[in-house]
Amino acid sequence: MGQSASSAAILSRRDSNYSHRSKIKSTALISPMHLDETDDFREIILGASDFISDLPDECFACIFQSLSPVDRKNCSLVCRRWLKVEGQSRHRLSIKAEADLSSIIPSLFTRFDAVTKLALKCDRRSTSIGDDALILISFRCRNLTRLKLRACRELTDVGMAAFAKNCKGLKKLSCGSCTFGAKGMNAVLDNCSALEELSVKRLRGITDSTAEPIGPGVAGSSLKTICLKDLYNAQCFGPLVIGAKNMRTLKLFRCSGDWDTLLRYVAERVTGLVEVHLERLQVSDAGLSAISNCLDLEILHLVKTPECTNLGIVALAERCKRLRKLHIDGWKANRIGDEGLIAVARNCSNLQELVLIGVNPTKVSLEILASNCRNLERLALCGSDTVGDNEISCIAAKCIALKKLCIKSCPVSDQGMEALAEGCPNLVKVKVKKCRGVTPEGADSLRLSRGSLAVNLDSGEPEHPDASASDGGIQDNVVDFHPIPSQVAPPMIASSSAGRSSSLKSRLGLLAGRGLVACTLRRWSGGNSSTRINT
Repeated sequence: MGQSASSAAILSRRDSNYSHRSKIKSTALISPMHLDETDDFREIILGASDFISDLPDECFACIFQSLSPVDRKNCSLVCRRWLKVEGQSRHRLSIKAEADLSSIIPSLFTRFDAVTKLALKCDRRSTSIGDDALILISFRCRNLTRLKLRACRELTDVGMAAFAKNCKGLKKLSCGSCTFGAKGMNAVLDNCSALEELSVKRLRGITDSTAEPIGPGVAGSSLKTICLKDLYNAQCFGPLVIGAKNMRTLKLFRCSGDWDTLLRYVAERVTGLVEVHLERLQVSDAGLSAISNCLDLEILHLVKTPECTNLGIVALAERCKRLRKLHIDGWKANRIGDEGLIAVARNCSNLQELVLIGVNPTKVSLEILASNCRNLERLALCGSDTVGDNEISCIAAKCIALKKLCIKSCPVSDQGMEALAEGCPNLVKVKVKKCRGVTPEGADSLRLSRGSLAVNLDSGEPEHPDASASDGGIQDNVVDFHPIPSQVAPPMIASSSAGRSSSLKSRLGLLAGRGLVACTLRRWSGGNSSTRINT
């Protein structure tokens, strides 16, 4: 009975107050939409207005957090209440950090007063914010836990020092193409005792060989991840790397200097290392032997380090028996091959992922790997002159647990595809690229014989970096495994007014809030204007 009375009241209100609907909050909400204003739609929105008005701010915040950045921006334009709630519920903010930002920082962070993750990015051709702006931000965002700085070339050691004193709860710092130096970095390490992740790329202020040593500071006991990229004088970070006793991940990309000695000190003092990435470094078997003292090592990426040979791989494999993921880019130097891979096979039975680029394994090592590493699920063979049909047949017959296989620039033919059709019972995805012996007919035959198997053969589509050892750009022979995303069908939108009405009824539900926001706002976000702020 109550529901019938409510429906009657709605119909009565629709007939008598049609000319005044612009005064109703819900009408203000839908007025920008480009929808056919059918009677059914009006009835639904008018009936939902009371529900929307009664929703608590916490419910709106929950809804906003599930929306895309564009929809969130549109929501903030609906009314003052939504503007306030959207701002207070936004914890992540990305800002174009140009010099003219300084004038709006007070109003900006008055609205977004709960931000904990902040990205300040400037275009290389523009003038970035300076110390004054960063200091002002630090006063407004004292609860900041993550900061990303990109191309903020006007920042100096003074600004970073002041920021560090005001934001002592910082847990993650990532800076790239900035110009502050060792003093600014040390200020962060001396004040931010909760810092867990540090990523430094192209820090322009550290170029002198006599630069001030960096670290460890009070952050030495909390740091768990250190990543250094494209640094001319990365050796000045030595005290930090050695002093981070609880570090679990160390990534070094394209940093000058001899790293063998430093890795030896690291292995002596940092015993809990689990993940190590070394790319284009001056490191040799001595460095690998030092890393072998990290008995908990599970992930090793060794990319384009031509001084590393089978001897270093053997020394590491004999001690790091927990190794799960091994990526080797031998740069076609032929210094790592069967000998090192056989040592890995015999000692690292927990191996789940193996990526070999520019390495020439033969059936001898692959057979031992397949027999001993029973948990091997992901295998990539790229740019190998010795991987042919016999090797693929060996993999098909022996690698029972294999789920994903990538073959690139190898002398494999349709015969190898036929072997895969009969082996590897758990295989779900095969990618074959630049293997001239494999024809479309061979790939089609593999698809037909394994209906559930995804086969990708030189698709010609813009390629995801299949294999990226770092973020230094797309490389030709690089492989990175990702889980296969589940495909979600987009919601169907009926073309008729009746279909639209029934669809809206089913989506609005009792509260009408989530469906109203998620379904209708996307319809009036067609004119996406570029803005300064993003989530």
